[in-house]
Amino acid sequence: MMTNASLVRRIGAIVYDSMLLLALMFFATLPFVTMRGGEPVTSGNTVHQLTLLLVAYAFYVGFWSRAGRTLGMQSWDLRLETMDGQKPGLARASLRFFSALLSWLPLGLGFWWQLWDKDNLCWHDRLSGTRLRFYPKD
Repeated sequence: MMTNASLVRRIGAIVYDSMLLLALMFFATLPFVTMRGGEPVTSGNTVHQLTLLLVAYAFYVGFWSRAGRTLGMQSWDLRLETMDGQKPGLARASLRFFSALLSWLPLGLGFWWQLWDKDNLCWHDRLSGTRLRFYPKD
């Protein structure tokens, strides 16, 4: 039976995807370090920060809009869907990405909200009109 994903499954997928994203961000940082002659990138480097945001955006929105799930979500048997069960398009996946950033801002309250939501949804699920579904293996 398909159900909306539990908070534990969401966190599992987030941890898995975070490791993959960290590796991508490492590679995206290499040109900045090279341009500085091997010196670390300064914390106020806006271009670097925007590059890392773009890498995260491309990772999540790319996977969500093409496959309906990231590698971490696949490992946890999760799939992102619109409320009518379809794969989200680029616009909806983009809205979800930026809504998820808002969910993180108040100490992750937008994620914790799922514990009180009648449909087991987070803020970014509601704001983007999507849901994360658990598809157990038979």
